[in-house]
Amino acid sequence: MTQDQLLILLILSVTVAMFLHGRWRHDMVAAGALLACVLAGLIPPQEAFAGFAHPAVVTVACVLVLSRGLQVSGAVDALAARLLPARAGILLSLTALVGVGALLSGFMNNVGAMALLMPVAMQLAARLALPPGRVLMPLAFGTILGGMTTMIGTPPNLIVSGFRAQTGAGSFAMFDFTPIGLAVAVTGTLFIVLLGWRLVPAREKASTEGFETGAYVTEVRVVPDSKAAGMYLREIEVRLDEAGAQIIGLMRNEVRMTAPQSSRKVLAGDILVIEADVEALPEMLSTLGLRLEEAGSSREDPAQQDGEDAQPQGGHDEDENKGTGGSPDEGESGAHQAQEEQEKDTARSTADAEITLMELVVRPEAVLIGRSARELSLRTRYGLNLLAVSRSGNRSKSRLRTLKIQAGDLLLMQGPLEALTEFAADSGCVPLAERELRIPDRRKAWTAGAIMLFAVGGAALGLLPAAISFALGVLASMAFRTLPLRSVYESIDWPVIVLLAALIPVAGAMEATGTAELIAHALLDEVAQGNAIVALTLVLLVTMFLSDLMNNAATAAVMCPIAIGTATALGVSADAFLMAVAIGASCAFLTPIGHQNNTLILGPGGFRFGDYWRLGLPLEVLVVAVSIPLLVLVWPL
Repeated sequence: MTQDQLLILLILSVTVAMFLHGRWRHDMVAAGALLACVLAGLIPPQEAFAGFAHPAVVTVACVLVLSRGLQVSGAVDALAARLLPARAGILLSLTALVGVGALLSGFMNNVGAMALLMPVAMQLAARLALPPGRVLMPLAFGTILGGMTTMIGTPPNLIVSGFRAQTGAGSFAMFDFTPIGLAVAVTGTLFIVLLGWRLVPAREKASTEGFETGAYVTEVRVVPDSKAAGMYLREIEVRLDEAGAQIIGLMRNEVRMTAPQSSRKVLAGDILVIEADVEALPEMLSTLGLRLEEAGSSREDPAQQDGEDAQPQGGHDEDENKGTGGSPDEGESGAHQAQEEQEKDTARSTADAEITLMELVVRPEAVLIGRSARELSLRTRYGLNLLAVSRSGNRSKSRLRTLKIQAGDLLLMQGPLEALTEFAADSGCVPLAERELRIPDRRKAWTAGAIMLFAVGGAALGLLPAAISFALGVLASMAFRTLPLRSVYESIDWPVIVLLAALIPVAGAMEATGTAELIAHALLDEVAQGNAIVALTLVLLVTMFLSDLMNNAATAAVMCPIAIGTATALGVSADAFLMAVAIGASCAFLTPIGHQNNTLILGPGGFRFGDYWRLGLPLEVLVVAVSIPLLVLVWPL
């Protein structure tokens, strides 16, 4: 073993270990591996970032943009509405839902297909009186299976195709993945809808009652001698945090503000809408000198009394400004600013009938991951309240305003429907409410569908290289505005792009140093003992194992050089081995971290980490049983 081989093995081992540990993002780990190889002299500096120009990377980015165009235009919604039965039993409904998910995943990003159909799945579960997880997990696994059927269905297929091109055999065609991928997808889907869904644990989704929202949402009045009178809301919120309570509204002069500014001064006579546990209420009331509104209403005309007290309070503030040396102009400016602030709050305030609650699930690529409600400035930017967070079906014990949001969390938000819609779109969350967020545009839907059809056709028929065909599709989407121009770059999953671009040169270094061939020989000599079918099965199993623990694109990039080296050592065609990597990289059914779709259903399904293998393990066994004979038949060794 040479020094270069030792270095690349060390870097690769640390990289895989960091992938499995999961503390750092996959793109950071991949970039670190790339730079380590450059510093070690394994990759020439001028070739370090050549991966960003790789056709597979360009194609992945373009497919993500075109998929987003299908979503935004309403093309997928229209298709789903036509294909999904409105009234049917469990078998037919599940077959239609999982089948549509698999079909869509063959031609668009499977995470996007999952996000589109999740609200439909939640409605279906309610209609069939099933635990949501027994609909969500079949849908998630179905969309993963559907991605195997075409070259653009999932990033691993594009990566495998790119590695085949590097061998000099040319890249795989659009539907080269279909014979095996379709057989696996159909078999897997039939297993899921006939039997598999029954294996899913019957967890109840964390409903509103299961959230850590507190037992009471009550109104408290700020009496004239209260400590809260004259304090700013942010000061009161600090005190309430200590008691495990929070402010979710303020009422002044019969005007209700659902998300008041933290910089607003509380006046005597104001009514604060407080959320707190029953144990926290006495401490909260005594600390701030507040009075339960319901108890105070029995007194003689308290509203009038407090209303009269509130007016002098405002005048007292003005006198204070003058007494501290402030000029009349400063007083008028302060009053004007206060008026503008109140107008902003009032603009966000609506009648109680228009305020709604919405449950949102946090997607793995959502921009709010790792940030708290306070850091997101939900009230200032959107006029929204974060009422509760459910994590893996368990009650959150942390304070909501400081709780760091994670992928798969279920958020209970309160506010105007329009503001909730805007927040869901901006943050990358999936709403679980019945209201459709996308407003279908028939003309744009047809245009987006036609663009995708021509892009797929150009690549499938060999008229253009895949990267060029899909890049032209993106350009057409921009020209015809099927996707807002500002959303083009937002549609691209940049961490995945960086991961692919960084690992492609690392994989090249494995091949150039002979490390891939060295690993392949070790596998053949120790396990397969020269048997090609055993070696093929081993490559598939190892890929499936890694994909359950780390990003599927990273798995494909790591395993492709090993698969090619194994085939070369055996003196057989590498096609079957590369296809085994493509299948194995997509079969991440055992854990919630193996695939983004698995993470997406963690909160809404109320799942635990160990719930996935009950359906996932027999499904993976079935995949191996179906794919190995087909690999040998379709791609002879």
